[in-house]
Amino acid sequence: MNISLQGMGMTSLRTRERMIKRLSEQGIKNQRVLEVMRDTPRHIFMDEALSSRAYEDTALPIGYNQTISQPYIVARMTELLLETTGHLEKVLEIGTGCGYQTAILSPFVDRVYSVERILPLQRKARTHIGELKLKNISYLYNDGNVGWPEYAPFNGIIASAAPSEIPFQLIQQLAIGGVMVIPVGVNGQQMLQRVTRKTSGYEVEEIEPVTFVPFLSGKE
Repeated sequence: MNISLQGMGMTSLRTRERMIKRLSEQGIKNQRVLEVMRDTPRHIFMDEALSSRAYEDTALPIGYNQTISQPYIVARMTELLLETTGHLEKVLEIGTGCGYQTAILSPFVDRVYSVERILPLQRKARTHIGELKLKNISYLYNDGNVGWPEYAPFNGIIASAAPSEIPFQLIQQLAIGGVMVIPVGVNGQQMLQRVTRKTSGYEVEEIEPVTFVPFLSGKE
């Protein structure tokens, strides 16, 4: 493996194993999610100056007022998305960011459709994901509020920014029985929610308090 992907010192496999042990202790039970988290080099998704902190349980800046979510949140959201099925045909990701969550989703999904509103971030994400040779990801530069209706309905939707309320337009792009994992609320009062679309309407489970960047409109 390429040394930059393999890591060394604070980005080595041993450091990743410590992260996995911590995630297990924090309540992540899906062993396949833990394996993918261990095998995915989180350090390549951030600037070199921060790479030594890649496997700490903290969110870190990736530029453009955005962050890479802490490992626990990435693992928890992935686990919640997979809990009912284990494998998904099509997942819509709102907020590609640096591409780390995208890379974690990739092994569990036939196709990931990832939308990002900040073009330089999307370009960097594509480069990082290209290094990992992940081929089942489609990218769209657009406002996340719009989703990606051309490929709807999706079996799952995952969002890495928090709207003040559940976006109805995204629920409409969920298949019946499909699940959306999304933080909802304003700063300091956000709740991670799992939304399941029903034949009529939808069901909401509140999971735990979280802190995410706000869900913004427009493109940059």
